[in-house]
Amino acid sequence: MITTFYGAQSFGGDAAYVDRLVRALARRGHEIEVVHCADAFRAVRGDAPLMPFEPPPGVVIHRLESPFGVLSPLWTHQTGRVGPKGRLIGGLLERGRFDVVHLHNVSLVGGPHLLTLTSRAGNAVRLMTAHEYWLVCPMHVLWKLNRRPCDTPTCVRCTVHGRRPPQLWRYRPMLKSALEHLDALIFPSRYSIETHARLGIEGAKIHLPYFLPDGWASLASDVVMEQWSDRPYLLAVGRMVGLKGFQDLIPLMAQMPELDLRIAGAGPEEGRLRRLADGLPNVRFEGLLDSRRVAALMAGATALAVPSLSWETFGYVVLEAFAVGTPVIARRRGALPELIGESGGGLVFESGTEFVEAARRLTADRQLRDELGRRGQEAAATVWSESRHISRYLAIIDGVARRRGLPLDVSSQPDRRDERLREPLLAGE
Repeated sequence: MITTFYGAQSFGGDAAYVDRLVRALARRGHEIEVVHCADAFRAVRGDAPLMPFEPPPGVVIHRLESPFGVLSPLWTHQTGRVGPKGRLIGGLLERGRFDVVHLHNVSLVGGPHLLTLTSRAGNAVRLMTAHEYWLVCPMHVLWKLNRRPCDTPTCVRCTVHGRRPPQLWRYRPMLKSALEHLDALIFPSRYSIETHARLGIEGAKIHLPYFLPDGWASLASDVVMEQWSDRPYLLAVGRMVGLKGFQDLIPLMAQMPELDLRIAGAGPEEGRLRRLADGLPNVRFEGLLDSRRVAALMAGATALAVPSLSWETFGYVVLEAFAVGTPVIARRRGALPELIGESGGGLVFESGTEFVEAARRLTADRQLRDELGRRGQEAAATVWSESRHISRYLAIIDGVARRRGLPLDVSSQPDRRDERLREPLLAGE
């Protein structure tokens, strides 16, 4: 697994998915090594805290650091090439004798050049999951000028507005050529597939939605804590940035004094959101919580509110709410309606009026709330289960291996690697 952010040095659904996939495969006896870039995290971290993280047992983690520091990910961002870390990653690919090389968010750990570099892994099956819109958007999220969803490309203007230097490699055939080195390009939602196709990404695309680990719902019952509230409440969870839309919810709570809004998370917009909530006693900020406390808070909520303004490629918090039997009120954006439609586990809204109506409806009608929660829980246990995901994931690998005539048994991975590669590559190596 190669990705920019991982473990404690991460934020976002892509890192959560990689960690969950790694752990699920490791539990099934597969041997895994993860490469991520500490320099990249430092370059974009800002005041974001380290995530709570316990390394998966038996998994080798390569935390890459360059003597060039943050200049290394900047090199990749500007040139589209691996840069100073190329020797380390290339050597690992050549010596590792890997059956599979799976790329995730590679924007700052290698860029398009990394896709080409995977050819040094010999006959390994080469996969990539497009967790965001990096393939078609220099800002990754199709969020124009940090104000609204992107409808027409103005990429140079957006990058300059976002205080990032324009990426000249995007105007050359570099990315198109690099994608030809992959055996499979994977997307977490049908919406993401359609959007990438519309924006020029050619070739076959595989739909493989995210999943929740077996037993995730039990996290809520594992937590012994004070009662969250003696009043009904809505919950919003996520990084506090403008595109998540929390700023749209807070003023609406003035219309619903009988209902509380709890917001869990942290981010650069927290100060602005707190000022927006001044004078609203039914808005509470819970801070950055670990998975267990998030699960417990979700389990007690009337509904999870997902007011994202951008074109989400998936929506992990939706699955987490479903897993504990809590319905979701989601904005009609990106893949969110797809998740609601496939599960029947929630309601969608567009305007503030529609959100207030949905919240009041679920608060007043306990039977409806429980029925939607039941549907979501059933979908989380079947459609988005760990066992189904891993089965489909290994089937993708098996299909590629058969097409290429590779003698690969995905059900049994014998250890064919040198023992010296069991030690991770760290700074200065």
